[in-house]
This record gives sequence, structure tokens and C-alpha cells, in this order.
Amino acid sequence: MTIVRSALARIAGHEGINFVLTNRIPRRWATRLFGWFSRIENPVVRDLSVATWRLFADLDLSDARTSEFRSLRDVFVRRLKDGARPVHPDPEILVSPCDAIVGAQGRVEAGQVLQVKGSAYALSDLLGDADHAARFAGGRYVTLRLTSSMYHRFHAPQDLCVESVTYIPGDTWNVNPPALRRVDRLFCRNERAPIRARLDRRGYPITLVPVAAILVAGIRLGFLGPGTELRVGGARVIPCDAALRKGEEMGWFEHGSTIILLTPEGFALHESAVEGRMIRAGQPLLRLPRDEDSTALG
Repeated sequence: MTIVRSALARIAGHEGINFVLTNRIPRRWATRLFGWFSRIENPVVRDLSVATWRLFADLDLSDARTSEFRSLRDVFVRRLKDGARPVHPDPEILVSPCDAIVGAQGRVEAGQVLQVKGSAYALSDLLGDADHAARFAGGRYVTLRLTSSMYHRFHAPQDLCVESVTYIPGDTWNVNPPALRRVDRLFCRNERAPIRARLDRRGYPITLVPVAAILVAGIRLGFLGPGTELRVGGARVIPCDAALRKGEEMGWFEHGSTIILLTPEGFALHESAVEGRMIRAGQPLLRLPRDEDSTALG
């Protein structure tokens, strides 16, 4: 099994092969099909699917709340045991909203942020709103990439109030490194749902941008209320007034994807959050400005 898994990993890890296998297919059709397939409640289908999944990824279910899963989707959207993701208590720290690999990060310069080194995109294109993007001029961005085997739920990085959600329909390109290096403005092409919020701490505005990808059958936002389907109704702004505590669940992906976190000027990357390394939900990600900056409160 180890030999087979190593061979498959080498094939899947080849950049050209990986890109073709995950992008040169009918992406939306594949995503709809996978969404249907993942919901099949049959133990044989479930067990074979999970076994195949383990051939390609380090799937660890030891911290899952239950070992009983009705379908493959149940594995993807699993909840964790209480205490599995302790939340850093310092009120001056924004924690990671999700388990992820820390991707491109830095300052918003001339309205641009990096997708990967040497490839930038306009923040206004990502958010679909130039005025919204202008609020983060000179601010900080951090890209958090969730792989398929990771915990797929995401949480409030600080005590906050969600003010609105903007649903932007789009494509479903893979968001892994081979695709990020080959597809310009990838995040601006994919389906996404910018979440505008304001921190209880000093009133700073922040935005989280969940970005869908191939095989992501949906972005779900629990604070919008049960039964809310982002894809039903098309592109729109959904007003909201939802208070969430630090570490409280915000929503989930139905497969791995990406969250881009935006903050105003003055926030700093925490020293333990290193580009290219894994971070877990609840661990320190950013530090709030040391001194209150009135320009960040707009």
C-alpha cells in the first residue's frame, strides 16, 4: 500500500500532470457530479471513496467528533471533538479561521495583492467592489489554502459582527500551486463570497473571502440562517447583522479551497505564521496594531 501510494503521489505531484488532471476537464460539470456523488449514503460507496482518498492524501480522522459517517460528504464537513482546536485567548491576536497552508501574504500595494510571486491581481476584481477594496489600501492580506484532507469548517478570527456577504458566481479552477502559477487572476475567476465584518476590538473592518474550487459543491455560511443557498438568486449583496465570538463557526466548504483574509493598515503577521507552513484554526495569525490608527477605522 505504501509503495502504491508513493507512486500515485509522484504522478499526482508532477505539475504538468496535476494541472491537466484537475483543470483540463469540464470543471463545473465535474463539481456538480462530485456534489451528487459525495452525498450517496451507501457504506460500500463511502468506504471505497475514503480508501481511494487515503491513497492520495494524509487523511486523519482521529480528531473527528464521530467515527460514524453516512457519506463521503459527511467526512468532508466533519465536526471536531471539543477542544481539538483551542483558540488563542489574547484579544490583540487574530487567529487563523481555518486549518490551512499559509500562502501568499503581505501588504496591499497600489490596490494589488500577490497570487504567487510575480503574479498579482487587483483587490477590486476579487471583491467586485472598488470602494470595498479601497478600505484596505496599505493593509494586510493573507491567503489560506485548505487541502482536500483538512478540516473544512472555518471560524471567526476575532469577536466580530458580520455586516454583509457578497455572492459572486464564477468558475471552479483548482486552487493548488500548479494552477496558481499557470492561471492569471485565478481567485478573481472563481466563485467566491466576500464576508464584510467589523471587529469588536477597536472597530477595525476586516473581510474574509472564501473562494470555491473544483469539486467544491458549495460554500455554506451558517450565520445566514438555515437553508440559505448562496447559489440560488445569483450575484447579490446579502445584508447581515450577525455577532460571532472568537472561534465560533462561520461556515464550511464541501471540499478543500481557499480563504483570503484582509485587514487594514497596521496589522502584522504573527511570527508563528510562516508562508508555506500549515496553520490550524485558532492559532495566532495576525497581531492588531499596537496603537489605535484612526485611518483603519473607516
